[in-house]
Amino acid sequence: MRKPELLAPAGTFERLQTAIAFGADAVYAGGEAFSMRTAAKNFSSDDLKRARELTLAKNKKLYITVNIIPHNQDLEALASYLNELSDLSPDGLIVSDLGVFSMAKSIAPNVPLHISTQANNTNAETFAAWHRLGASRVVCARELSFDEIREIREKTPDTLELEAFVHGAMCISYSGRCLLSGYMTGRDSNQGNCAHPCRWNYSLMEEQRPGEYYPVYENERGTFIFNSKDLCMIEYIPQLVACGIDSLKLEGRVKTEYYVATVVKTYREAIDRYFENPETYQTDPKWLQELSKVSNRHYTTGFYTGKPDDTAQNYETSAYVRNYDVVAVVVGYDETTGDLLLEQRNRFFSGDEIEAVVPFAPSFSVLADNLRDEFGNRIDAAPHARQKLRLNIGQALPPMSLFRKKRD
Repeated sequence: MRKPELLAPAGTFERLQTAIAFGADAVYAGGEAFSMRTAAKNFSSDDLKRARELTLAKNKKLYITVNIIPHNQDLEALASYLNELSDLSPDGLIVSDLGVFSMAKSIAPNVPLHISTQANNTNAETFAAWHRLGASRVVCARELSFDEIREIREKTPDTLELEAFVHGAMCISYSGRCLLSGYMTGRDSNQGNCAHPCRWNYSLMEEQRPGEYYPVYENERGTFIFNSKDLCMIEYIPQLVACGIDSLKLEGRVKTEYYVATVVKTYREAIDRYFENPETYQTDPKWLQELSKVSNRHYTTGFYTGKPDDTAQNYETSAYVRNYDVVAVVVGYDETTGDLLLEQRNRFFSGDEIEAVVPFAPSFSVLADNLRDEFGNRIDAAPHARQKLRLNIGQALPPMSLFRKKRD
């Protein structure tokens, strides 16, 4: 029984730092081109070098996404980018296109190749074929069940690693291969520029009555017939391990540091507790409560337990559930005064009840009843973005700990 890697998203260098601080074994990031998440800020060449230095120093792994579906005009620049990545020598390149795979093997033979979920990997022969071509890891299509993944593991070599998404947004199309965005907006989702039309509200129009829109009601707000709930497998750690999955992947390169911190911390605790004693392991209800405190569209188990039914869609709204805001991030500690040094993220007030989110430790509530500015002067509120603050809670907290506040 192998302990799976916890793989976290890194849309920015700060999120990469957060993921590592809160317990990720590996992170995946994209450069400024050839990545399926152009909405993320992504990494410049210098950022990628910094990311590689940090992951090496922390003994963590760095995977770079090169998973768009390119066209002819992309190939020259892609070759140059692969040369750059070869010099960087990350722990893996995540690709989905056979041509990109072939180019990467030739240009960056020193870098392991991982096959993205975008390649629609749904059966054992596909996994084995990619391995014979030289892939070291294949990411399961999101449409696979526990039983299917277990069978794939049994029928493929142990030298092939399996990776699977276990948390985050679900795409209504087949493993993310969607044409709806390109058709409706001209934004190609397969080149990382999806407009997310699956989240829109739709009405019905009959072709002989142009301009006459008929609502398709699930409720008085309309219909969101393509709007999938988010994946959450926190209650199924033993089953994921039993399938032989080598890497448990969290979605969210466009999500915030708070999302990354909370989700990584929760799955880290669950995985570690299971491997401490599998025989006595039980899911902690607090884990699902914790994951409900980050933005989500309500949760589903996707295809893991069988084909989703009508409860896998959110028919009421495409908006995220957001019950908490991060109000400050810990950037240091003053040993002389015992003050936490904070940087503001959202407005809060002296006397507010706030909750500390700390790596490898339980969250806890405190009162911000001695809030001060960076010079030690008492203040009633912290309204300014990135404002430097001091707060004494009677203990030190590690840098990158967060304080959150429940919305009114």
